[in-house]
Amino acid sequence: MSTATPVEQSVVEAASAAAHALVELVPTSTPLRAALRGGAPVGPQAARAVVASYVGDSGTDLALALIDQDTLADASQEAALDVTDVLRPALEAAGSTTGVGVLGEVRVADATALFEDPESVVFELFTDDGPTAGWFVVRTRRALRSLPDEAVTGARLARISNVEMRLSVIVGRTRMPVRDVLSLEPGAVVELDRSAGAPADVQLNGRTIAKGEVVVVDGGDYGVRITKILDADD
Repeated sequence: MSTATPVEQSVVEAASAAAHALVELVPTSTPLRAALRGGAPVGPQAARAVVASYVGDSGTDLALALIDQDTLADASQEAALDVTDVLRPALEAAGSTTGVGVLGEVRVADATALFEDPESVVFELFTDDGPTAGWFVVRTRRALRSLPDEAVTGARLARISNVEMRLSVIVGRTRMPVRDVLSLEPGAVVELDRSAGAPADVQLNGRTIAKGEVVVVDGGDYGVRITKILDADD
């Protein structure tokens, strides 16, 4: 990677942000870490990777090939979930680091060509103990701009101004082993990672855009009062 041009390096840095966001949400028994792959080849698991495309300012192709994907699949079947549903939040988090956009269909497919594409950035996933747990690949397809930025932005906003986007309010998170998730039953209390009264995260398509406090609106429904709008750098 030392011979990369500045443009190539920026692509690698963007892909690294996506990889780090992904490993935070992959539901493995041991947390994963991501590092740029060296010269070692990707394993045969690439032929049955979980793949998706994130559509935003530019298209981004993502694929996750886990050595223990069968274990994830077994756990998801016990919880009546497909492995693609289990891994979708992680892929959404990875895609959202590239900007506002929408994650397409998540499916199991042969991603060998994507891993071998010279335009792709490939990461090795591993645990703190060291063994390789899988691989993650990011390939960005840059949008061509023949019009001034202002014209392109205005035209794009006009086309999507009526498109509905998913807005979520996150009051807290936690990590749980699959066995604990499967043992949940009515009356169980799940402890979250923030104290009572702490501001909630307002997220648009998985990206936090504001802070707020939970309120009750007319009719008894919950709402959120926005207390702070976050800048892109926050």
